[in-house]
Amino acid sequence: MPSALSAAYDARLARGELRSDPAQAAGLAALMRLEADLEAAQPNGWGALFKKPESQRGVYLWGPVGRGKSMLMDLFFETAPEEKKRRTHFHVFMGEIHRLINAWRKGDPAARKARFGQAKGDDPISPVADVVAAQARLLCFDEFQVTDIADAMILGRLFEALTARGVTWVATSNRAPDDLYKDGINRQLFLPFIALLKERLEVVAVAGSHDYRLDRLRAAGTWFSPNDRDNEASFMALWRDMLGVEEEVGETLEVLGRKVHLPHAEGGLVRASFASLCSVALGPNDYIAIAERFHTVFLQDVPRLTADRREEARRFVILIDALYEARTRLIVLAETDPASLYRQGDGAFEFERTASRLQEMRSADWLSER
Repeated sequence: MPSALSAAYDARLARGELRSDPAQAAGLAALMRLEADLEAAQPNGWGALFKKPESQRGVYLWGPVGRGKSMLMDLFFETAPEEKKRRTHFHVFMGEIHRLINAWRKGDPAARKARFGQAKGDDPISPVADVVAAQARLLCFDEFQVTDIADAMILGRLFEALTARGVTWVATSNRAPDDLYKDGINRQLFLPFIALLKERLEVVAVAGSHDYRLDRLRAAGTWFSPNDRDNEASFMALWRDMLGVEEEVGETLEVLGRKVHLPHAEGGLVRASFASLCSVALGPNDYIAIAERFHTVFLQDVPRLTADRREEARRFVILIDALYEARTRLIVLAETDPASLYRQGDGAFEFERTASRLQEMRSADWLSER
């Protein structure tokens, strides 16, 4: 049977929406292999009523930001011959898993029966896997990364349980499998999951030299000032362009037991206002968490700072330091240029270093590093 995935990819090439990229060929081939495997495994006839679903060998696409991994997976998801499928961000999925686990542990028999269709047992993994498998036989995860010990400790058992129930996984990541949860607490307990992932998923590097997101940033620029209607429109147009077909799903980060909600986020992209990050009681750990979680930050409505806003200026300095150290890409809509943001007030002299960093973060060399 002709490949629907290949046809969709070729159609985008013909329309000029994509350009031929040899670096994507291995990823496309792996996904076409999985497409064929899923097609061959589709039940038919009376036997389909009694046939147990089988998990197929999935695909793990990894490589730097902007190389087309998500685009390939999205095309695969659109054309995959599986009706019960789901595409989501990995952190969103794991948040749901933790909520299901919590519901099982805290629920009485009646609540468990209503939520899970079963009530017996202490181990939540099996009933949680039943719920997930009933909803989707194909799971496609964008931005697969593991930074939380709670995720790390359950992933192996969850993966095995879902695989046993016929669920197939596809994932994109900026990290090779062996670098997942690198330097994490009790990482030795996570290593069996890495071995299982490499056994059950075909690992493919998509690491071409061309960064398609970087093209957009270079063309549009990363600093929009003054904060007028035209620059706001350009800033938001770039945000929508970077999102592509994805929608803002939001993200909630847990930092030292507190929750930092970011409503305008998807994958490795986040958009936030100056007021939401610097006019509230956030600190270094919050900014570090944001810098580690997102590869690109859109920061809007940065005002010209004055002496009576020195606390906001101080937080802004800490935020920029965190983004700078993490090599995060930063797009800003501001009232003025970096050097003119904070001319007078406590810390204005020290702010010159921040202004210098902001200028560096606008450079082509900086953008190319991520």
